[in-house]
Amino acid sequence: MSAKKSTTVVIGGRVYTLSGFEDEDYLQRVATYINSKLDEFTKMDSYRKSNADQKALVLELNIADDYFKMKEKASDLETQVSQKDKELYDLKHQLITNQVDKEDLSEREEALQKENQELKAIKEKLEASLADALLGPVSEDEDEEKADKKKK
Repeated sequence: MSAKKSTTVVIGGRVYTLSGFEDEDYLQRVATYINSKLDEFTKMDSYRKSNADQKALVLELNIADDYFKMKEKASDLETQVSQKDKELYDLKHQLITNQVDKEDLSEREEALQKENQELKAIKEKLEASLADALLGPVSEDEDEEKADKKKK
């Protein structure tokens, strides 16, 4: 736990010493906020004409209103962050699923290409066997003679 600190601030033209565990910068920002609220209200005739108790009450109510609005906004932002985290999780999960699917498809493609090559080799053998069965075995010399006759 940090040590208690004190700092001097000016609020509404009066000097105060504030003590707390927060940094001096934080305490100065609080004083600045209160001064901005006082400045905002002192511009209104109805506020200037009010007694001290009414002025204090208006200021307190306005600060409480700001607090609750900011608290609600923070809650909304937390909800949005939670939703974005869930969307991010879902997208990461979908990405991983897609990567696994892609790997599976690549493996399947390789297997099908290999199978296709094997089937082509079998087809060539079957065609050669069919040609031998229909025409009889053909020697290379006979192939050359037929090619020469076709040229002439």
